[in-house]
Amino acid sequence: MSSFSPFSKEELLPQEEMLEIKKQKGELFIGLPKETYLGEKRVCLTPDAVSALCAHGHRIVIETGAGDNANYPDSEYSEAGAKVSYDIEEAFKCNIVLKVAPPTEKEIEYMNPQTILISSLQLKTQNKKYFECLAKKRITAVAFDYIKDEHNTYPIVKSLSEIAGTASVLIASELMSGTNKGNGLLLGNIGGVPPSSVVIFGAGTVGEYAARTALGLGARVKVFDNSITKLRKLQHSLNAPIYTSTLQPKSVAKALMRADVAIGAIRGKNRSPICGTEEMVETMKEGAVIIDVSIDRGGCFETSNVTTHKTPTFVKHGVVHYCVPNIPARYARTASLSISNIFTPYLLNIAEEGGFENAARFDRSLRNGMYFYHGILTNRTVADWFDIPFRDINLLIL
Repeated sequence: MSSFSPFSKEELLPQEEMLEIKKQKGELFIGLPKETYLGEKRVCLTPDAVSALCAHGHRIVIETGAGDNANYPDSEYSEAGAKVSYDIEEAFKCNIVLKVAPPTEKEIEYMNPQTILISSLQLKTQNKKYFECLAKKRITAVAFDYIKDEHNTYPIVKSLSEIAGTASVLIASELMSGTNKGNGLLLGNIGGVPPSSVVIFGAGTVGEYAARTALGLGARVKVFDNSITKLRKLQHSLNAPIYTSTLQPKSVAKALMRADVAIGAIRGKNRSPICGTEEMVETMKEGAVIIDVSIDRGGCFETSNVTTHKTPTFVKHGVVHYCVPNIPARYARTASLSISNIFTPYLLNIAEEGGFENAARFDRSLRNGMYFYHGILTNRTVADWFDIPFRDINLLIL
């Protein structure tokens, strides 16, 4: 051995090769039940997404008619590789159950213990019994409206807000036309005709997309919000000089008096703040339209009452009110595509990591969305709301 060599004799001897151990990929067994909640027409996975998942070796069971309302017939799912089941319980017996609306107590009974449920939570419509049923079955539940990605945004909420914002202006233009007993105005800018005026409360995602759509049609847009940062961000993203203001009663009353369309899109912490009082609504033009997107959180207008997709409007003080809580369900196919495109990478990642437990250990966004872990409540908001004991998810998953 040369004295100049940096290696010892043992280090120069041939060593056995060290190979990386291949990760054990998990096979997912996913159930897609039909939505039974009133007015819910969306579906979590499109046939294209099912095809991509089946190509990776995952099994999918879909209840017959689950995609009908979004114009996805059973034949398309069957051709994509899913098993179409005529038994209501079969889709609920899978290891992972995907739903848009949260399951009913009866549907939770169909599930096997230790099932993974991925759905929305809709906290304001739930009762304590729902969480007791989940705990009894030791279910791990993820709310997709709580999933927060690495950019600190809620991808599904943001995507559905974009749809709601764009849709609110399109619905308003429909309601203004003469065929819908409106005042026969076109929401746009025609040469020699004064443009329509649109007032938007809220400069979040819904407000931004509503303003973008209204500006694209040529309307005059006024946006009100109490956050100067949000208003500045909105002006920057729209690339158009628009009227923005904080919520001052005098300015709001003046704007509503001249408005053809008013859109409420402020969420608030527990309830949406009332931006338009009954006196303000009384001063609005005859045949003007109010679209209250935030009606699921109480609404921005004092005169708002919840309506359904079957009877979406009512008239009060001569103003047409559209107060349907679930606007994206009206555009079921677009909303389904949006949800599906966000879900598919998550599901593939869960399989890639070797199952849900491993994926939750490394994926912070899944942990953010989790509100039940093997029957233990892990979300502080739910715990405070219903006075149920909770544990921190980071202490349960090591």
